Amino acid sequence: MERKEEGLKALGAKTTYSQDYDPSVLESFENRHPGNDYWVRFNCPEFTSLCPITGQPDFAEIRISYIPDRRMVESKSLKLYLFSFRGHGAFHEDCVNIIMKDLIRLMDPKYIEVTGFFTPRGGISIHPYANYGRPGTKFEDLAQQRLFARE
Repeated sequence: MERKEEGLKALGAKTTYSQDYDPSVLESFENRHPGNDYWVRFNCPEFTSLCPITGQPDFAEIRISYIPDRRMVESKSLKLYLFSFRGHGAFHEDCVNIIMKDLIRLMDPKYIEVTGFFTPRGGISIHPYANYGRPGTKFEDLAQQRLFARE
């Protein structure tokens, strides 16, 4: 199936950036291998959001890993979505959880995890981690194992 037939709008189109958090830019497409369990990993080393108290920019590397089911996130739309945080005020932990929840709503993955490696502010760096495994499946167990294995 051609990507245009799947209703993808961002791929191949002129890039327009949102000025604030915008989950509506996220697009998904059909996974051509839904019977296989495999990892899809994204790394965004130039993530920026704003401190909701001071309005100062916060910089991070965001890592997203997931095991797809029927739908997958389209990478350009993910880039536009992540860039939409540049004008958005949110704490580091909020950013990571918001990203994870928006991706769950978009594609209903078997498993997903999001980690933020935020650069130090005031001498302290924060690395929030959030994950999800589909309830009642081996992926729920995987989520617990990976959560509690974190340092």
